[in-house]
Amino acid sequence: MPLTLNVGLSRKVGEANYGSRGASVNFEVEVESTLVREPDQLREKVRYLFRLAKDAVEEELSGHADQDGNGHDHDRNGGRRATNGRPATSSQVRAIHAIADRNQIDLAARLQGDFGVARPDDLSIGQASDFIDALKSQRNGAGGRR
Repeated sequence: MPLTLNVGLSRKVGEANYGSRGASVNFEVEVESTLVREPDQLREKVRYLFRLAKDAVEEELSGHADQDGNGHDHDRNGGRRATNGRPATSSQVRAIHAIADRNQIDLAARLQGDFGVARPDDLSIGQASDFIDALKSQRNGAGGRR
């Protein structure tokens, strides 16, 4: 009768602006029940599975799992996103639109000039945060449309 090993690993990391992201993986494998009488071999199998789990979680959290061979991220529709890292949050996107409207800033031109993207949704969470700070520092539409 086979022995079932279940190994799992979860990890959550903090990000700027009180954000976080996490990843988890679980493996369930069957091994020969005779390994119960071979504790060193059984422990090695468990260690091996944990190493696989750790590598998978680290890869996911580092962002490499969603990148092509050139380090470019891809959006949900398969298109290439011009930014690296986790995408801007919906709250950040709304804030960018609101601040740009209030300060009469040509949002499309600023996004294209500063980041080479067409929409705030194409920014990473860090870029969006920096952009919000930059937009807030502009008063009365300075540098924007008139």
